Amino acid sequence: MENQYTKLLEERRSIYSLGKNVSLSEDKIVGLVAKAVKESPSSFNSQTSRAVILFGAAHNKLWDITEEALLKAIPEGQDLTPTKEKLNSFRAAFGTILFFEDTSIVKALQEQFALYADNFPVWSEQSTGIAQHSVWTALAIENIGASLQHYNPLIDSAVQKEWNLSADWKLTGQMPIGSIESQAGEKEYMDDDTRILVFN
Repeated sequence: MENQYTKLLEERRSIYSLGKNVSLSEDKIVGLVAKAVKESPSSFNSQTSRAVILFGAAHNKLWDITEEALLKAIPEGQDLTPTKEKLNSFRAAFGTILFFEDTSIVKALQEQFALYADNFPVWSEQSTGIAQHSVWTALAIENIGASLQHYNPLIDSAVQKEWNLSADWKLTGQMPIGSIESQAGEKEYMDDDTRILVFN
C-alpha cells in the first residue's frame, strides 16, 4: 500500500550530477529548509538540529576547505584525480546545506535527566537524521536534487572558523543541492519480509 507521502519519499534520491539551474530563489530555498527543520521531531522537543545554508562564494569555499583537508590526509603518491572530480561535482551544485547538532542542549538534558544521560547523544543523532531527511524530501518535491556527504570531522574546525560558528555546534553532514542534471539509477530493494516483521 502507498499514499501521497510514500510517493513523495520515492522522489528523494541521491543525485550526484547537480547543476545551478534551480527555479526556486535563494530566499525560497532558505524558507523551505527552515520550515523542514522546524517541523522535524526531536526527543523531549529539544530542537537540537541546526542548518547553515551556503550559496555562491560561500558554497565554493566549503569545497575548497574540503579539498585542502583531503589533500593533506591522502597518502603521498595516491592518485588524486577521483577525489578532485568528486569535489568538482559538488562545486557544480547550486549550494550546500551544512547540518549540525547543538551539543550544549544535549549536555543540558544529560544533566537534567541523568537517568537517560547516555541516550541523549543517540537521540541527537536521530534528530539530525530526521532533519536531513525532511529537508532532502522537501527539496525533491521542488525538483531540487541533493546528496548527503560526510567529511566531518575532517573539516569541522575549518568550517567553524570560516563562518564563526559556535563550538557547541557539531557538524553532522553536508548536503550539496542543485538542479538534477542526470537522474539517479534504479534503486534495489530488499524484500519487505526481510525488514518488516508482524506479530499478532
